Amino acid sequence: MNATPAADGPPEPPRVAWRSHMRERVLDEAWALAAGQGWDKVRVADLAERAEVSRPSIYKLFGDRAGIGHALVRRETDRFLLGLAAVLDTHRNDLANALRAGVAHALDEGARNPFVGAVLTAARGGTDALLPFLTSRPDPVFSSARALVAAWLAEVAPDAAEERRDEAADTVVRLTLSHLLLPAADIDGVPDRVARTACAILGVPGPAVGT
Repeated sequence: MNATPAADGPPEPPRVAWRSHMRERVLDEAWALAAGQGWDKVRVADLAERAEVSRPSIYKLFGDRAGIGHALVRRETDRFLLGLAAVLDTHRNDLANALRAGVAHALDEGARNPFVGAVLTAARGGTDALLPFLTSRPDPVFSSARALVAAWLAEVAPDAAEERRDEAADTVVRLTLSHLLLPAADIDGVPDRVARTACAILGVPGPAVGT
């Protein structure tokens, strides 16, 4: 039987919907510019022209250029974490391989996503001012990814001590971010090594060789 899904609530007022649309349009253009030339060279005037929005409207939405950077990183972080959560849940019956798949997903995103790639490439040259939004606490990626992995471990490894789960989550995220910033020569072996380290902390078997 086909049923019409119930509405989640009343539709947004036109003014609110327009502001949301304008905000996403500005962030889309910020993403494209940062991916293409690095955050250092992104200017509010360029965003206003490309998004067909006035500069005062952008400042009203985001406060300042740093506010745009924070909003952009939060949005990309949410998208990344949704993908990571899906990967972990796909393998949730095999903790070691789930961790390995999660690390591989993060490394693939760093190589595939032009926004992340531009930020990390610029950061290795010591120039990109968006990097602190990606790595410093309490900003999104580090803290959010660690919280996600810790919560997932609490579900799939409830017998492990909480401090061990927290330590494993912290280690997985730190090592993965480290390899995103400074890729190893044998990058293909990184997911396996990170997963083995986390499993050793948890006191559970690591991923099987050759799987």
